[in-house]
Amino acid sequence: MKYVDEFRDATLAQNLARAIAAEVKPDCEYHFMEFCGGHTHAISRYGVTDLLPPNVHLIHGPGCPVCVLPVGRLDMAIKLALAHEVTLCTYADTLRVPASGGMSLMKARARGADIRMVYSAADALSLAQQQPEKQVVFFAIGFETTTPPTAVVIRQAAALGLPNFSVLCCHVLTPPAMRRILEAPPDALALDGLIGPAHVSTIIGSRPYEFIAEAYRKPVVIAGFEPLDVMQAILMLVRQCREGRAEVENEFTRAVTREGNRKAQHLMDEVFELRDEFEWRGLGTIPHSALKIRARYEQFDAERRFTLAFQPVADHRSCDCGAILRGVKHPRECVLFANVCTPESPMGACMVSSEGACAAHYTYGRFRDMEKPA
Repeated sequence: MKYVDEFRDATLAQNLARAIAAEVKPDCEYHFMEFCGGHTHAISRYGVTDLLPPNVHLIHGPGCPVCVLPVGRLDMAIKLALAHEVTLCTYADTLRVPASGGMSLMKARARGADIRMVYSAADALSLAQQQPEKQVVFFAIGFETTTPPTAVVIRQAAALGLPNFSVLCCHVLTPPAMRRILEAPPDALALDGLIGPAHVSTIIGSRPYEFIAEAYRKPVVIAGFEPLDVMQAILMLVRQCREGRAEVENEFTRAVTREGNRKAQHLMDEVFELRDEFEWRGLGTIPHSALKIRARYEQFDAERRFTLAFQPVADHRSCDCGAILRGVKHPRECVLFANVCTPESPMGACMVSSEGACAAHYTYGRFRDMEKPA
């Protein structure tokens, strides 16, 4: 297929639905986790679950970069903006995520902090060039997808010799989070396969997921973001389960290769190195699951420049974002969902982000879901 609308064709979707129904064993239950928040929203927006047999279950994973950011990291950014009076630049979704003490970056801005929404890391670098008298910090979040652009601006800042630009690096890695999910007790979360992320895989390729098939005997199918991509991936997963296979397959062949984008990988490796450990919202502290800026670029590391220390902070006690990110709860099982927690007044990160599972269900399926028995 050549055009986007072909990947949303209703007739083809019905054909795929019939193929999935023909492949499943009626006496088996299938549980597949879509790891990427983009997949979660495609599934909700296009009603993919309505086309699946009742014994095929889709589980939301921790693939939303804003959602997995722990409260303590948000507090670091707020401290930078308020106490150190920097110009803090970050992406729009991050502004509204609740931090500790009822704060958020948006509320800090209301108190006078200079916090700017940017569309790219390059915007933050340009701002530092435009106002040399002010320290500009880019609050960098995201998986491997958004890491190469951050590496680019750090290299550019070094080449320009910019003394007033730095990065608060909170980039995290997908495979270690997948490992943590798969190590959950079977009685807490039973998975039969994973729908691998799309954008992340264009960078890292399909090879880094092979340990899942080898060590955990779980099939992985990398899928594109369109509804037919997801349905084709589900069909491929069901076939692997039916045939007793556990392999990494690539549905998204138009963008993903086994080796990924080598140039982007080399760039990331030049600028970043692994952290010993990093705290994830909902998943706890995971070793070697995030990146920090290498010593050769340490003058652009905001944590070192401003002597910042991470302090763990617990989530709101009534918010089930952590359980939702682990896949052990559905958004509608949270007592706050669509009650006191809405996109206009979020209590948790999963309701804020455009890739959050709660936001997806609120926007596309909350009324239908609420008609179903819990």
